Amino acid sequence: MARTADTDELLRFLVTSLVDDQDNVSIARRSEGDRIAFEISVNPDDIGKVIGRQGRIIKSIRTLMRAAGSINGEHIDVDVLG
Repeated sequence: MARTADTDELLRFLVTSLVDDQDNVSIARRSEGDRIAFEISVNPDDIGKVIGRQGRIIKSIRTLMRAAGSINGEHIDVDVLG
């Protein structure tokens, strides 16, 4: 049985779990072959919660997303738009 990961839903779950204003979360997906780039936009008050101290949270999110993407054979990048 082949495993697949729903990377869109995973990223949305991770980001909305971190922020206070969940209605203001916007995630754009761009794909080019096996490369996928996600761009996250949140309320300006919540940007620090997504990035974390010294970028630790966004680094963790990127690691999880790359691992989930590797299950599908995809290369995933995640950026936070300010």
